[in-house]
Formats: sequence, structure tokens, C-alpha cells
Amino acid sequence: MSIHIRRGLIYLFPQNSSFLCKSRVFFSLYFSTSRGKLPPSTPSVSECLMQKYHFHPKAASRFASALTSLKNPKKSSLILSFLKESGFSAAQMQKILKSWPELLSVNLEKIVKPKIKILQEFGLSANDIVDIILKDPSILHSSANKRFIPSLTVLKGLLGCTAEMAKFLKISGWYLKSDLDNTLVPNIKLLHSCGIPMEKINWLMYYFPRFMLRKQETMKKLVEKADRLGGDRSSKMFIHVVLIASSMSNETLELKKKTFRDLGFSEDDILRVFRTQPQVFAISEKKIKKVKEVILATGKYDLSCIVNNPTSLTRSIEKRYKPRFQVLEILEGKNLITNWPGFTTLFKMTDKNFFEKFVHPYSEEVGEVYMTKGGLSGKRRV
Repeated sequence: MSIHIRRGLIYLFPQNSSFLCKSRVFFSLYFSTSRGKLPPSTPSVSECLMQKYHFHPKAASRFASALTSLKNPKKSSLILSFLKESGFSAAQMQKILKSWPELLSVNLEKIVKPKIKILQEFGLSANDIVDIILKDPSILHSSANKRFIPSLTVLKGLLGCTAEMAKFLKISGWYLKSDLDNTLVPNIKLLHSCGIPMEKINWLMYYFPRFMLRKQETMKKLVEKADRLGGDRSSKMFIHVVLIASSMSNETLELKKKTFRDLGFSEDDILRVFRTQPQVFAISEKKIKKVKEVILATGKYDLSCIVNNPTSLTRSIEKRYKPRFQVLEILEGKNLITNWPGFTTLFKMTDKNFFEKFVHPYSEEVGEVYMTKGGLSGKRRV
């Protein structure tokens, strides 16, 4: 063990380092196999990490244990030095090692350097490269010829420029570990053939990246399922129908349909909602039932209001419905209003408009109540 530690310290510092020149006898004492007491001023591996790589003391101490247990400390030191030269700060190196400590054992010349060089050749800046690797350090272990280069080629061709590619990889760098030629590319062709424009497909990549890497056969089945559910390929909502179809099993879908039937939706109503407002199907059964209870409890609105306005189910109970209903109840109880607004107006009205019409004119009566109940998210004072 003492030999490994000694080698680690030697390679943490350059051979001509004044630190070593002044301390050769000192080091021999420190790494001696004797059981004598160590000199109090002896620098440790942790101190070396702090001096050369500017590691935080706690991180240096934690990493020192790992370094002394490695068979080849020189390799680890070279990796750290290369990362530092490539623009990684001490904090960034610590973050990488925390998520992927195995990096210290990889081959610098075969694993790390080639990937950095490839990213540079594709036009990515040093800062871009640092951010991409920080997001998922294990991408460095991806095969250069089978994954790295083909994936970068596909992404640059699809996104159009280096800046967009860099932006995307900072979010989903793990795409560089994927076989895009057999997943992303055929899926894009399939969705595009369904009438989905490329800008929408790019949107899918940013917000639903894993969805775009499904197997080609799986994607075909999802499109067919969306067709069976009434999706209209000529509609801009078709991709959302496909997304909902991908997120629910047939059993879950049937349970969701039953929940809508219980609200008074006919089969045609359900089909219409799925085709034109598929986001409604993403709402949990629990929330649907709770929204129904809160709306019906007012005695002012009935189930037909929900059936005619299915997106009303997407609104917040605590931040929209409850504060507004309580304000209207107070105003009606004090004869300050004679009628509640129609349901469509009520749930679509912006916070600002509701405030100006029903809160501001009666600030003494309902201002405090509205704000404490969540109206305007507490951002505006009466």
C-alpha cells in the first residue's frame, strides 16, 4: 500500500517540482514501512490534490482513499491533469468523479482523449464540451466509431448547426451512447410521414427525448394505436395523441374512459376529447374526481359544464377554483354580486382579469381571503 501511495504522490506532481525537490528525504520517511510516528508536517495525498488540482478539502480526502487503492496512480493523475488542461475546474472534476469514479481507471489515450478530440472536431467549444460531459460523464466510455461519431453526425444534420447540437447535448448527452441510426432516424421518418412537421419533431426530442428512441416497431404500434383511438393525422394535435397512447396501457386507458363516462361523457364525447384535447387524458383519475367534487359543491355548476369544457379538468384546484369560488361566495353573501359568471368564463379567465373584476373593487371584503387562498399565486397585493 505504501508503494502505491508513494507513486500516487510522485505522479500528482511534476518530476521537477520544487515541492518534490525539497522533500525527497522527507518523502522517504513518510512512505517508510516502519511504524514510527510520521512527521507532523508531512503532506498527504489529500494535500497534493488540493495543491495541484485545487480540490475542496472534503472531496480531496474522499478521493485520496480511492487513489491510494488504485493499481496505477500515474494513470489517474494523468487523467486529472488532462481534464484540467481541457478546461475542467476542480469543482467540475469532483462532480464527474462523484458520479463516475471508474473514470480514474480508464485508458486516457483510448477512452478519454479521442472523445474530447471528436467533440472538438465537430465544432463544439471547450465550455460546451465541459457542460456535455458533466451532464453524463459515462458518454466518454461510448464507442467512438459505433456510437459517438455516428450520433454526432445524425444530430448535427438534424438540428442544423453546432450551436443547436450543443444545446441539445447539454440536456440529453446520453444520445451519444445510443444507436440513433436504428432508433431516432427511422422514428423521425415515420412521424414525418404522418404529417408531423420537423419543428414539432425537434420539440419532441427536447421534451420527450426517450420517446424518440423507442424501437421502430414500437413506434409503429403507437401510431396505429393513436389511429384507432380517433387521432387525426392532419391535426397538429396528432402527436399529442401518440404521446398519450405511449404513456398508458390499454387497461389504464379503459379506466380513464370509465372515469369520463361517470362524469357524463358519451362515447362520442370521449373520442372528441382524445382527438382534439388529448392532454386531458393525462390527468389522474384522482384529480378528475376531486375537480368534479369542488365544482359541483358550489351548487352553481353541473356536470354538463365539465363535459362541455373538458380542459377545465386541467386547472389547479388550490390556485384557481377554491380561491375564486370562495370570493364569489363572499360577494354573493354580501349582495355585492347577483350572479356568478358562466363556467366557461370562470375557468378560462386569467388571474389578472378575475382580480380586476371580482377582487380589486371589493378589496376590503375579499382581498385578504383571495391572496391567502392562492389567487395570483400571492404575487400581487390588494
